[in-house]
Amino acid sequence: MFHVLVSDSISSDGLAPLLNDENINVVQKKVSEVDDLEKYDALLVRSATKVTEELLQKMTNLKIVARAGVGVDNIDVEAATKYGVVVINAPDGNTISTAEHTFAMMASLVRHIPQANVSVKSGEWNRSAFLGTELYGKSLGIIGLGRIGSEIAKRAKAFGMNVLVFDPFLTKDRAQKLGVNSCKLDEVLAQADIITVHTPLTKETRGLLGKENIGKTKKGVYLLNCARGGIIDEEALIHYLEIGHVKGVALDVFEVEPPVNRKLLDFEQVIATPHLGASTKEAQLNVASQVAEEVLKFLNGKPVTNSINLPTLTKDIFDKIQPFYKLAKKLGQLASQYMKEPVQHIGIVYEGTVAELETSFITKAFLAGFLGERVDSTVNEVNAGLIAKERGISFSEKIASNGSGYANCIAVQVDGDHRTFSVKATYIPNYGERIVDLNGFDIDFYPAGEVLYVEHIDKPGVIGRVGKVLGDHGVNIATMQVGRKNVGGEAIMILTCDKLIDDQLIEALVQFDDIVSAKTIHL
Repeated sequence: MFHVLVSDSISSDGLAPLLNDENINVVQKKVSEVDDLEKYDALLVRSATKVTEELLQKMTNLKIVARAGVGVDNIDVEAATKYGVVVINAPDGNTISTAEHTFAMMASLVRHIPQANVSVKSGEWNRSAFLGTELYGKSLGIIGLGRIGSEIAKRAKAFGMNVLVFDPFLTKDRAQKLGVNSCKLDEVLAQADIITVHTPLTKETRGLLGKENIGKTKKGVYLLNCARGGIIDEEALIHYLEIGHVKGVALDVFEVEPPVNRKLLDFEQVIATPHLGASTKEAQLNVASQVAEEVLKFLNGKPVTNSINLPTLTKDIFDKIQPFYKLAKKLGQLASQYMKEPVQHIGIVYEGTVAELETSFITKAFLAGFLGERVDSTVNEVNAGLIAKERGISFSEKIASNGSGYANCIAVQVDGDHRTFSVKATYIPNYGERIVDLNGFDIDFYPAGEVLYVEHIDKPGVIGRVGKVLGDHGVNIATMQVGRKNVGGEAIMILTCDKLIDDQLIEALVQFDDIVSAKTIHL
């Protein structure tokens, strides 16, 4: 008999897979109301219950925590992993509801439905005041073509819209299958009549539609954000609404929720909803059913598909694999930020002591790090392989004889549409993670923080010019490593910096003839 504690409000219909199993005892109580926490095998929560390390210490028999929803901010995932507790969520349960909500917002925006509704209810009958725009024949720009973006594209095509997509990781094959036009960001901004954003909120996407990029859009453009607050800069929106450049805005999410920027909401052409993307009966039932089914599978010894952390491991195996797991995830982030283009294949080679471990977990940790900023849903070590396949990315791993000279080595090659990226790294006990080769250049640096990657020609004075530009922009260099293949030939610099590096600094660097490229990478 397994004991399951449901500590937040979840409907009986959603819990049906567990309630209908004779080997499962389900108790629906708040954690604070339960005296025998140590007996429960599984814990189901929404957002109200805080799953802290203190709670995990009390639930000594706990094997799995299930979040009936997408976000896991209320769960200490690191502590759960430490105690061998699997954390799962329901990343796909709100895909349709969010896509439909976005489309409903779009139709309401161009036809002035909320404003017309208020007018009629106030006793007016002013048809001429609400002259709308048809969706048919218009160009819809979708920024981010993950699961939700893909569903919106399908609906837009059914409405006879021309779909323009900016997603730097969208392959030609996938674009053709979905019948969309893959474009550069500037092309979407310049050509789209309506633009909707569907990316994760990251350092790179925060303020993506800011003052500069909104200025590149058509006069009279409509903008929508039903994804993450902050992708569209609210102050920039106010500016372009005031000058009449943006015709209308639909927002389901805000930089601060509930929104505090009342000036934005005071515009008549701005329509807003209180983060309702996932608020349908079906979505709420879907997420509850998904996690209930996952918990049932897990308790019956079957694999789960939506784990956020590592599968349950013994403490000994966990301690051995953890350094390489963390290193691989960082390597994935590094490769993804360097390769800002579609990717076909990822190959990973293990040498030395790391090759003796369960390398499949480490490979999927790399994929999770690589894909994490490329998709609009949670990526983890369990679903990373499936998401890679959906994106048309193949991957492989192999064990090689120890030719690197290190006690352990992880070597990765990423093949993209236009170029290849390679990296080698090692983990040294009591010393830490080291990247020892980058694109064929011998190097030695600790992968963490704000990294400036500069490709240049090996000539006197280049390092000094880079240092001066950073100094002029108030950026302090914490560490610096250089590498070259031949004297006077190709070379690289790797600098870790004490503050964020902005686009203006990068633009200043690439003005020099001997600097081939400069990139920022955050680890």
